[in-house]
Amino acid sequence: MAHTLPALGYAFDALEPHIDAQTMQIHHDKHHQAYVDNLNKALAGTDGENKSLEELIANVSKYPMAVRNNGGGHWNHTLFWEILGTGTTLGGKLADAINSTFGSLDGLKEKMNTAGATRFGSGWAWLIVKDGKLEVCSTPNQDNPLMDIAEVKGTPILGIDVWEHAYYLKYQNKRPDYLNAIWNVINWDAVAKKYEAAL
Repeated sequence: MAHTLPALGYAFDALEPHIDAQTMQIHHDKHHQAYVDNLNKALAGTDGENKSLEELIANVSKYPMAVRNNGGGHWNHTLFWEILGTGTTLGGKLADAINSTFGSLDGLKEKMNTAGATRFGSGWAWLIVKDGKLEVCSTPNQDNPLMDIAEVKGTPILGIDVWEHAYYLKYQNKRPDYLNAIWNVINWDAVAKKYEAAL
């Protein structure tokens, strides 16, 4: 059951000017593909070969670091591509939950941006559902809140990649500028579906 790279679902330049086409192409076709390839290599000939990505992530402490890093990279990026897009607006139950938890969408942005900006080195900022409630956290490297080793556990519904490869061509060392810009290309319909499923 080899893992495969999911299709992007939109053109590389669809998120311009906020995320440039060259970054999207390299990020998807090179970085994500490498996680998939290295995950398949790490699982070859082991009992993990027949496990789903979700099963691997949930029990990641039982596997070598290569599975944690590359399995996490594969899972995290798959979610990342799904929650990016244009032409959607925040509404419904998710908007109500964000307003009641963070005061407003701006309150959520501030918390997420702080989580992303203060993550030392590489990692991710997450909006998760934990015990039916929304919470913001961050993880190092390619870890995520579904992993059995995660400090804060929950179901991610929105993740922002703060590895330099996600923004360096356009924003160089200005991670906060990237974090501000990415809110222009969040696919709120996809995040809302993930929220409903997590509940």
